Amino acid sequence: MRTLLLATAVTLALAIPPSFADDTKLPDIGSSAGELLTPARQAEYGGMMLRELRNYGYLLDDPLVDDWLNTMGTRLGSNSAQPQQRYTFFMMKDRQINAFATLGGYIGMNAGLVLTAEREDEVAAVLSHEIAHVTQQHVLRGVERAQRDQIPILLGMLAAVVAAQQAGGNSSGDATMAAITSGMGLMQQRQINYTRSNESEADRLGIRTLARSGYDVDAMAGFFERMSAAMRGNEGGYSTPDFLRTHPVNITRISEAKSRAEQMKKDTVLLTTQTPTGVRQERVNPSEPDASRDPLGKGNPLLPGGLQLSLPDSSLPRGATGQFDWARERLRVLSATTPSELVREYEGLKRSQKDGLTDAQRYGVAIARLRDGGTASKQALVELQQLETEYPDNLWVELALGEAESRNGLHAEANRRFDALLKRLPQSRPVALTYARVLNEQGGVEAGRRAQAMLRPLLARAGDDAVFQATFARASELAGDSSRASEAYAEAAYLNGRPEQALIQFQALLKQPGLDYVSRARVDARIETIMPTVLEMRRLGQRDPDMSRN
Repeated sequence: MRTLLLATAVTLALAIPPSFADDTKLPDIGSSAGELLTPARQAEYGGMMLRELRNYGYLLDDPLVDDWLNTMGTRLGSNSAQPQQRYTFFMMKDRQINAFATLGGYIGMNAGLVLTAEREDEVAAVLSHEIAHVTQQHVLRGVERAQRDQIPILLGMLAAVVAAQQAGGNSSGDATMAAITSGMGLMQQRQINYTRSNESEADRLGIRTLARSGYDVDAMAGFFERMSAAMRGNEGGYSTPDFLRTHPVNITRISEAKSRAEQMKKDTVLLTTQTPTGVRQERVNPSEPDASRDPLGKGNPLLPGGLQLSLPDSSLPRGATGQFDWARERLRVLSATTPSELVREYEGLKRSQKDGLTDAQRYGVAIARLRDGGTASKQALVELQQLETEYPDNLWVELALGEAESRNGLHAEANRRFDALLKRLPQSRPVALTYARVLNEQGGVEAGRRAQAMLRPLLARAGDDAVFQATFARASELAGDSSRASEAYAEAAYLNGRPEQALIQFQALLKQPGLDYVSRARVDARIETIMPTVLEMRRLGQRDPDMSRN
């Protein structure tokens, strides 16, 4: 199994040893944490981690869910202490209740956390907390402290993987996955095992971000309380929250969150943070942006005295997106282990709720039937048609209905629906990818060309989009554009954590006689980027198992 990238990413970017609040102090302004890894290197490690997570099936790549999560995360990030920071938000299939942040602004959230939340404000509260960990460089400071331990941990992880592979037989795959799972546990447990002062600082800054973004500031304390209750009672059938093990919650922390929320509701806010060196108090007005967020405003010494520039208000809306219920039900379906488990879950919800299933839960049942196929697709079509009459402009329902129509042979109706959606939302990634996937399923040269032409305008900003690359590759293949299909398939392999496969595909592409100059230069550049990683993996004896079998 190819685990070098995972081991490197987990160790160098995430492996923070257990720390003790009593003898650990926050670095002062002169901390060298910012010099340990450049921003580009941090982003590189974050990207490596994301590709490995996708390689082993941990990610939940869904255009609608991703769009919802990124809309919420972008809104929060733009109101954080560092709005210029680039954030990458992603969802994981795991139903454990957890979230984590790592180098390069990469922030992951488990499906279980969204399923446990009662409203979007609670999810936003967790995201704002993780964003604060990024802006305050808590992970990078932890890596600085952990430098001495990185090599032993790396060797230990590699030894575990090598031993699992040498065992051979049917158990080797399970043993390797156990090693990978241990690495994931290290990532999610140790990486966020911050000191009390780190957690207090993240809470303090996170609730400010929450308020600036228009979310309910009471949501942070409310979520902490329910997580604590879930740990005691294990309600809902979910596992004991990892969130509470990696982000310890006690009565003091809950009361501080409540106190901050009450203060946020007043014009003047006194925020208090416990640090190892004492108590830190800060009085702010949440309705006024930080001076650092308005570098061209009043008081800029580089501008003439009589000249004042006012920046336009943020174009991002404030408050909840209104999509939480639909996102939660889609996540419920996509994260379910088996269809039978999902059926039992919805039956339990129906029995436990006085009025039966909600409209969003009806949508979830329809999505589940659509995924099952066969006669269930016809039932899904009927259910979604009913929902459309009640929610005529709901994108979640419209996209699902278009898919249902196509899978039930109503191709013309489905394509007209998608064309109308594309005209209404020309830059929507969920619309473009869902439509392209439907066209790919319909098959044929004409459908492939149509999908390829629709996706091509979005290609320039899809370099790190594995779902897009795979969809574009299939569309190009159907359209008869073999060179473009090969290139996109290679990019998808790389983004799915298979650089050796990607390298071989790119090298084979160079041998195609019809490759034009621009495409050849682009492929050469990708080979030059990927080659060092593959050579280092081979030097250490780490080979892609699929390539080894071939």
